[in-house]
Amino acid sequence: MSADNRTAADQARHLLARAERWQVWEIALWLVAVGAIFLLPSHMLILTEIAILALLAVSLDLILGYAGIVSLGHAAFFGLGAYAAGLFAKHAVTEPVTGLIFAGAVSGLFGLASSFLVLRGSDLTRLMTTFGVAMLLAELVNQTAWLTGGADGLSGVTIAPILGLFEFDLWGRTGYIYALTVLIVLTFIARRIVNSPYGLSLKAIKRNATRASMLGISPNRRIVVIYSIAAVYAGMAGALLTQTTSFVSPDVLAFHRSADVLLVLVLGGVGYLYGGILGAVIFTVLRDWLSVITPQYWMFWIGMILVIIVMVGRERVTRWQALLPGSAASREIKARKAAREIK
Repeated sequence: MSADNRTAADQARHLLARAERWQVWEIALWLVAVGAIFLLPSHMLILTEIAILALLAVSLDLILGYAGIVSLGHAAFFGLGAYAAGLFAKHAVTEPVTGLIFAGAVSGLFGLASSFLVLRGSDLTRLMTTFGVAMLLAELVNQTAWLTGGADGLSGVTIAPILGLFEFDLWGRTGYIYALTVLIVLTFIARRIVNSPYGLSLKAIKRNATRASMLGISPNRRIVVIYSIAAVYAGMAGALLTQTTSFVSPDVLAFHRSADVLLVLVLGGVGYLYGGILGAVIFTVLRDWLSVITPQYWMFWIGMILVIIVMVGRERVTRWQALLPGSAASREIKARKAAREIK
């Protein structure tokens, strides 16, 4: 290896090590989330909803923000995980952590099986393929009423205390702590994935799959892996919903689930992980606030916000990310400035 190659490799390792370091704003974000347990005791249910939606947004961001796979059927994995957790608790083990792992495994296997459908074709083809898979799964759930409860939903789901120690309460405090813990752990794992050489290869595939192939990167194999991981994350998010509510209905497979999580990423920013988390907070708070002010027209205002974002430009809306020290957005801006100075 030449001196130039060694220098480039050292620089790459230094950049990866720097990206893996925890930033002050990240620690502050999680401290605020934990502090909400004590500061907002009457809002545990909506906080749990935010944590579940944030995990679903992180799962979609793994394929959309890093691999460039546009999906209109991400709710398929969410709903499958929700039903898997409910059926597992009803017919096998009621302990939630075991059911969470089972739901993630089921959704991951389904993601692995369906990932080969998105390997070929353009973004439009992928949109229609993922949408079709979600619709087929929704119809399957509706037709197998003997197992899933059909349109009435799956009732009679009993959830035992977490690890046999922490029982779910009526105020949702245990549910929020449980959902937040899962979100923190899985976000940490996702953070390690995207800040690894594998994560960099995904970004290369997103920018130019043909050029990545010429560099020795296998796009198909990496897309299958990240698609399966995202399915596991989405399935666990669905399992959290079932376990914290003790109920699951076909609504978990509805199209609006996929549309909502896409809107969450638009609000928070694609390709930053934390953008999905912030977007989940903004979307949920806006939805609840608007539904109180205008119960019949809150969806109109959400749509209006989306139109404004499209007209203004997502890059301008998500420019806040560049203000975070050590963030991917700030590093990218610095890299562009350095490139301009060299030219």
